Amino acid sequence: MADDADAIVVGGGLAGLVAATEIADAGKRVIVVDQEAEQSLGGQAFWSFGGLFLVDSPEQRRLGIRDCFELALQDWMGTAGFDRDEDHWPRKWAEAYVAFAAGEKRDWLRAMGHRIFPVVGWAERGGYDAMGHGNSVPRFHVTWGTGPGIVEPFERRAREAAKSGRLVFKFRHRVDSLSITNGTVDGVSGAILEPTDIARGKSSSREVIGGFNLRAQAVIVASGGIGGNHDLVRQNWPKRLGGPPKFMISGVPEHVDGRMIGITEAAGARLINRDRMWHYVEGIQNWNPIWPRHGIRILPGPSSLWFDATGKRLPAPLFPGSDTLGQLQYIMKSGHDYSWFILTQSIIKKEFALSGSEQNPDLTGKSWRMTVKRATNKGAPAPVEAFKQHGADFIVRDNLADLVEAMNKLAGSDHLKLDDIKAQIEARDREITNPYVKDAQVMNLHNARRYIGDRLIRTAKPHRILDPEHGPLIAVKLNILTRKTLGGFETDLDSRVFGQDHRIIRGLYAAGEAAGFGGGGVHGYRSLEGTFLGGCLFSGRSAGRAVAKTVG
Repeated sequence: MADDADAIVVGGGLAGLVAATEIADAGKRVIVVDQEAEQSLGGQAFWSFGGLFLVDSPEQRRLGIRDCFELALQDWMGTAGFDRDEDHWPRKWAEAYVAFAAGEKRDWLRAMGHRIFPVVGWAERGGYDAMGHGNSVPRFHVTWGTGPGIVEPFERRAREAAKSGRLVFKFRHRVDSLSITNGTVDGVSGAILEPTDIARGKSSSREVIGGFNLRAQAVIVASGGIGGNHDLVRQNWPKRLGGPPKFMISGVPEHVDGRMIGITEAAGARLINRDRMWHYVEGIQNWNPIWPRHGIRILPGPSSLWFDATGKRLPAPLFPGSDTLGQLQYIMKSGHDYSWFILTQSIIKKEFALSGSEQNPDLTGKSWRMTVKRATNKGAPAPVEAFKQHGADFIVRDNLADLVEAMNKLAGSDHLKLDDIKAQIEARDREITNPYVKDAQVMNLHNARRYIGDRLIRTAKPHRILDPEHGPLIAVKLNILTRKTLGGFETDLDSRVFGQDHRIIRGLYAAGEAAGFGGGGVHGYRSLEGTFLGGCLFSGRSAGRAVAKTVG
């Protein structure tokens, strides 16, 4: 029986597009199958903020940031905390990825027209020792055009390949099984779903109108993770993070359900580190949702005061932007699945950004005029002000007593005591104007403002929270927001998948989130941020190039 193509890619997200374009550019024939419609091409990457982890970039150097491969690798390994036998390949992928981020990554993207916003962000700052978790320096490079800007070069390459006949898209094709002949994966089969013109991100119909069988010499699984499937998230939830949340919101569309991961595992693929995951603790319910339980992550600056559900300030170094999983572990072990920010209008104006392409029309639309307004507007960016006005998790009051009363009402409890909250805020306020302090968060704020990028657009001028000139006061109820799967299919550096017998499964490859962004978990336990899109780029490229050399 003749092959339908040289290779099949399951999933039209970023990793799948990168893999498919590498195969097509090598002169091979590739089919991309995806259960969603054409308008969803690009997958989760389209919705992202477009952040990329780069090392010793021109953007960093222009801002006076000193970075190098050795420092970045030190940060990565201290963050990942590899400690398992199955971390052999994830560790090798980590070393290769950091070298990629310090080497050809930027130039490779730039040659395709990709551009970067000139101010580098400082995500996951840690706060432990030099060998612990966190970025020692700012490394978060925002794509000019956000998520759509990172998808565009690869979509363009894919459509050019489609015009030449080297690439075929098969949308609304849901893979139900992998075909295996004599131990070699040689195709996929499944159901054809009814056409739909539903908007990107919306939940689409699962009505079946037919079936399909496709054959090829290689199959790349690039189907994403499990973040839209809360039952599966809870099933895999690690005990080290406490019990799973009773209430969560979704940072990804409903179709990110892990279904293809289960199908591939059932075919014999070895899934490792399934208990490693990356969920955010600064989630807010979207007042204008696109998908079910749609949540948005706040990208906070360093000044907001963070309280758990009982009104206790989070301990050092669990400040905004420092240690996502450390914060998640602390919050879940408090016995509650939410926490609170308390801040001022001056802080929200300068420090609040929202993750996601649709929440950043200035960067997404590549408008310098709109972007400059972030620094010059009297109010916060328009999407942030919209959440402040309409968001279910936002409370705005002129005095602390009214604020705390409204916080308790929103939470449906009386956990927060005005005197306790007031005492903690006043203690912090007494130190804010003194250059010599013991409050670790105030120290962290002063350190942030030494970096020109933070001082210009990401940190408010230090002030007392209870100073009415900086009001009104704002409280934000923060929810757990599902996002990324850090574990995945174990792969070698050519993205070939290992079987449960620890031997390579011939013909089967994996890339992107399904492969733990490389090797079955390139991040280990934690991410340095800007590494999910980068992991899709790197693992997709590795898979595509390896397949192109093998098939035909």
